[in-house]
Amino acid sequence: MGDEKRVTQNLSSVEKMVAPLPPKRRYNMYAIGCTMLASLASILLGYDIGVMSGAVLFIQDDLKINDTQVEILLGIINLYSLVGSFAAGFTSDLIGRRYTIVFAATIFFAGALLMGFATNYAFLMVGRFVAGVGVGYALMIAPTYTAEVAPASIRGFLTSFPEVFINSGILLGYVSNYAFARVRQSLAWRLMLGVGAIPSVFLGLGVLAMPESPRWLIMRGRLGEAKRVLEKTSDTPEEAQLRFADIKLAAGIPDDCEDDVVVMPKRKRDNKDAWKDLLLRPTPSVRRVLITAVAIHFFQQASGIDSVVLYSPRAFEKAGIKDKTNLLGTTVAVGFTKTLFILVATFLLDRVGRRPLLLGSFAGMILSLAGLGIGLTAVDRHGGEQLPWAIGLCITSILAYVAFFSIGAGPITWVYSSEVFPLRLRALGASIGVAVNRVTSGVITMTFISLYHAITLGGSFFLYGGIAAVAWVFFFTFLPETRGRILEDMEELFGKEKAKKKESNGVEMANGSNSNGNTQ
Repeated sequence: MGDEKRVTQNLSSVEKMVAPLPPKRRYNMYAIGCTMLASLASILLGYDIGVMSGAVLFIQDDLKINDTQVEILLGIINLYSLVGSFAAGFTSDLIGRRYTIVFAATIFFAGALLMGFATNYAFLMVGRFVAGVGVGYALMIAPTYTAEVAPASIRGFLTSFPEVFINSGILLGYVSNYAFARVRQSLAWRLMLGVGAIPSVFLGLGVLAMPESPRWLIMRGRLGEAKRVLEKTSDTPEEAQLRFADIKLAAGIPDDCEDDVVVMPKRKRDNKDAWKDLLLRPTPSVRRVLITAVAIHFFQQASGIDSVVLYSPRAFEKAGIKDKTNLLGTTVAVGFTKTLFILVATFLLDRVGRRPLLLGSFAGMILSLAGLGIGLTAVDRHGGEQLPWAIGLCITSILAYVAFFSIGAGPITWVYSSEVFPLRLRALGASIGVAVNRVTSGVITMTFISLYHAITLGGSFFLYGGIAAVAWVFFFTFLPETRGRILEDMEELFGKEKAKKKESNGVEMANGSNSNGNTQ
């Protein structure tokens, strides 16, 4: 008997050793398809940023505008987008996430055509306003829809898609600049801007193949439709049931409700108290969520990304590259690098986590901005003469900066801010985050020329490096990891993190008083 027992134990041990590995995780292709279509909305902003960096060289010569007008032209779209981002919060709660995307595409289409047919500076600014409203809508709705459709296992991967498409849009804008650079000056910039209407057409048509957000459907009482969408966008039937139950609980619907359609109270359905719950009487965990979302959007832009992207031709020109075609060719390299590394980031978000990527990203940005500042300062001190090592340092630093930005700060801002808000506050919270993002970007881009005239071009990038250093400290001390958590758990997660800090502080104080007592 003893021998048999030993044999059985040995066989059991061998079976454990040769047990098959768990199957490789399979991505939910339906969820990926839905989020890719939604994320096309973000290409609108990217194209505008990329194309304007080169088009403005031709606009300034053709329309004879000064540097102040250039600053306003480039940066004002960010302030105009506030109209769209705030309106999108209400629109997406009222008519749904899906039709809000259609609305965004329609508005941007009209804005791109107006800019393309502009005959003077005032007409161009009208087009910028219309396009800006469309950009605001797109920036808010794409990550919100994606976060609500994506299963938790690949939410980071999918929610980074809007940033992928922003970068793809920037690259397309750079390519458009390069393609039309040899056309007659008065026609070149109009073609560059007008071509931006094309992506919005594809977006408007693509939305027809998308389902509505299951979380919005449940908020409207359409439980049967929401359940069918969750069954398609979840990894397993069990996960679909769990997500369905969690969203019903968050919406205040009893767990035992089996109806396909329920009548939701008007106040809940229209989210009337969202402003009060988020801004006037937030719980401690909601307050922390709001601070986190606002800060991550602020630091993403205040660390200078739009100045680097929009004014990189000026930085390269200052470093010693004078020919317009060569300048625009170099910016294509910037766009390609930015797009390449955002693609790398999409595969790391759910493996490495949000915090490590964000901290590593900002550390690399700090070093890159320091290198760019050193190179440009050296050129300044040598009277603008060509210094091969300084040109090399500037180009390398800009490429490194956009690479580090794309690996963390770019995608994680949208991933993190779209997943941390409770369901009832998500649309409004996302709108506030986008508003902060666009205001900060507008201030940065509209003051950059004045800033570098005041403290030099190199000094401007040293300043951005200092802001990035403050951001790193904030993220290290304040942001919890959200990888793998379901959206309905976020409020509890932020509350727990705060409770843990209070508990640890209390323990430290108690230990301190004990040690003082022992000393006495």
